[in-house]
Parts: sequence; C-alpha cells; structure tokens
Amino acid sequence: MSPQLPSLTRRTLLTSAATGALLAGASSTTAQASRLPATIALPNGIRPEGITSGPGATFYVGSLSDGRIVTGSLRTGSVRTLLPGATGRSIRGLFHDPRTGLVWAVGNLGTVGHVWAVDDRTGTVVSDTVIPGAVFLNDLVVTRRAVYVTDSQVDRLTVVPLGRGGRPLGAAATFVPLGGAWPAGDGVNINANGIRDLPGGSLVLNNSRVGGLWDVDPTTGVARRIPVSGGPGIVSGDGLERRGATLWNVRGSGPNQVAVVRLACGADGWRATWVSAVTAPTLDVPSTATYAVGSLWAVNARFGVPSPDTATYSIARLPTR
Repeated sequence: MSPQLPSLTRRTLLTSAATGALLAGASSTTAQASRLPATIALPNGIRPEGITSGPGATFYVGSLSDGRIVTGSLRTGSVRTLLPGATGRSIRGLFHDPRTGLVWAVGNLGTVGHVWAVDDRTGTVVSDTVIPGAVFLNDLVVTRRAVYVTDSQVDRLTVVPLGRGGRPLGAAATFVPLGGAWPAGDGVNINANGIRDLPGGSLVLNNSRVGGLWDVDPTTGVARRIPVSGGPGIVSGDGLERRGATLWNVRGSGPNQVAVVRLACGADGWRATWVSAVTAPTLDVPSTATYAVGSLWAVNARFGVPSPDTATYSIARLPTR
C-alpha cells in the first residue's frame, strides 16, 4: 500500500511553532560581513564540492579528487588540511554538528558508499558507516537523532541513527523510500540532491533533474511539492542552506546563481516566496553553500573546467538576499 500524506491536523498544530522558529533565526549582520574577504583560495586541484561551517568563522571543504577535508577561517582566509586524502576516496556533502564537534561527510571509497564523522579539531575519523546499495551519496543534514542523506541515483533517504547529544552509535543505516508526489528518478540523472531540516520535524529537498522544492516526512518518505510564488521558480539545484525563514538553493535558477526564497508554514503546509538570485563576479559553477558570520559562502566547484586536477578553486562570499 502506498503511504498516505501526513495529516493536515498535525501540520496545522505545528504551524505557529514552525513559523515562529523561522522568524526567530532570521537575523542580519551586514556590517560584520562587509569586513570579510570576497574570495578565499583553496588548494589547486582539490576539486571541492561540499562546504560547512562552525564554530564561528571556521569552514570545512571536502574534495572530490582524493577525499581530503580542508579547514580554515572565513575571516582571514587561512586554509589547512584537517583530514588527509586517501586513494579512491571522494567526499561530497559535509555538515558540522556543534553539539559534538563532528564534521559529517558523505561520499564513497571506490564504489562503496560511506558516511564518515570526523573530529573538527584533530581530523580523526570517529565513525565510518558503510551504506549497502549506495550509488551516489550526495548531501546530508544532521538532526537531533539522525543523519539524513540523499542518494541522487536511488530514490531513498539513508538514515544513520544518533545517540544522546548527537553522538554516533555505530549502528547500521536504515532507509526510507521517497514517495508521495516525489518525482521518481531514472537511475542515471541526478535526482534528489540538497537537503535541510525544517521546524516541525520535516525535511526540505530539491531535485536537480526536474527542479522544485519538496517537503518530505522523514519517517514515511512521503513528499509534497512546496509551491514557490514569484520569480522564475526553482528550475534546478545542487546544495541547500537554510537560516531562519531564508532558504538558499545553489544553482536553483542559473549556473552561477544561488536562488533565494522565503519559507512560511500555513494550514496547508509549507510554501515559498521568491526573493532573488544572488551571484558574485568570482562565482564559477558553485556546488554548495554555507551561512556564517553574516554572509553566504559558496564553493566554486568549476564543473567542466579543463584540467580539474590542477585547476584553481575558491570560496566566494555572496550577498544573502
């Protein structure tokens, strides 16, 4: 039997709390951001994909080429290696959990999918979860009790359970099939990609193949399309980032743009309003973004650049709206 949509009654009960939480998190530090560097150089040939941040101005970027993680300061532009590279390892999405000081990373070692947890100070891998049947683990979000991961060529969420305070349990991953209104993939093209949590307990995903934003119940996998009013809509997408009511969708409206929408929750569920598309002169095919110290920071993945293993790469600071 196909799973049923979550009850409207539950959504209605969560509306006030969810909208209040969004608005409470939406603050601006424009003056602080104006003193930050416009661009931060990354090591040549790193082929970056994922970025995350915290605490403070600390950032972390992962490598597609050798699975290293570099860290540095968004204030000074300093960069150093946190996790050394390894033959056959590729890292895509990253997410820093301030509760534990762990940087969660997803990707693969050879053809095998992995979810790693890395100490944000020492670079020690404290947890390594092998994901059976994974094809293209892409992005992730860490919630109170679990890590949720998208697999862009398999229509399911990978779930890694967490213990008290967000500590890894060492337990096997479980899976939640994506259903409801979710547009099924073809197993070849990139489908589910960016993922973030929403107040009230649901998740927001984008879909690189058909565009759009999707409200997903993390227990049942039932998806509902989030209507976007105004602007060109969401036509594609890579990474997602959320702060308060603002959601940023990397490449949601163009190859060198980040789409900005405003979220709200009503009796009929989540909806979004188009705000703008932000960019910068240095932006060159971004992949993911993180919000920190009052600014949005996007990785220049430069997909399609000649000689990617020797090319230059950077992080670009963008306006927030």
